[in-house]
Amino acid sequence: MGPEDSVQPFVLEPCLVSWNPNPSGRNTSNMNAYIDEINSPVGAIEFATIEAGALVEVWFREGRHSSTLEQKLNRQGYDISRDDLPTAAARQQLTGYFAGERQEFDLLLAANGSNIQQAVWKELTHIPFGETVTYGQLADTIGMPGQAQEVGAACAANPLPLVVPCHRVVASDGSLRGYSAELHIKELLLAFEKGQRFLAA
Repeated sequence: MGPEDSVQPFVLEPCLVSWNPNPSGRNTSNMNAYIDEINSPVGAIEFATIEAGALVEVWFREGRHSSTLEQKLNRQGYDISRDDLPTAAARQQLTGYFAGERQEFDLLLAANGSNIQQAVWKELTHIPFGETVTYGQLADTIGMPGQAQEVGAACAANPLPLVVPCHRVVASDGSLRGYSAELHIKELLLAFEKGQRFLAA
C-alpha cells in the first residue's frame, strides 16, 4: 500500500469543522453511533453521528445499497444507539437545507479516507450551492490533471453525500454520470439548488 492509499482522518477547513474520533480508521469497537432520519422531498434520509455529534454517514434510503445503514455501521464496529441529542444539529441542518433555509453545512464531520479521497472531499465542500464542476475540473483543481476517473471513484466513496456535495460534480458533457444514491435524486438536488421546486422523487 503506497502513501497515497493510506487511510487518514478527514480534515476540513475553515467553514466546516471536522473532528475525527478514530484516527487509525480501524477499530471502532465499543463506540456508539446514533442513527436518526428525516423525511425529505427525495425520500427518507438516514444519518449517523457519534456521541459528540460528528457526522459519520448520510444515507439516502432510496440509494443503491447492498445493506442497511445499521449493517454498515455494525461492520465498522459501531454499537448502534438511538438518541435525539447527538443527532440534533445534523437533523436541524439537513431539515433546513430542504426548507430552503440553508445553503451550506456547519457540522462536525468524522470520515476516514485515502489521501486522494480526502483531497477530493475537501474540494467538494468548496463548490458553491447551485453550481457544478466537472470531474476533470475537480481533478485539475486538486493537482491531479487527467485523473477524472480517480476523482469519480472518490466521489462515489463519499460517506457524507449532500453535506459533502458530490452531487455538484458532473461529466464533461454536462451529463450527471453517477451518484451514490439514484441518479434521479442527483437531478432533483441540482434542480432544487438552481431554484426549482421539488417534485415527487
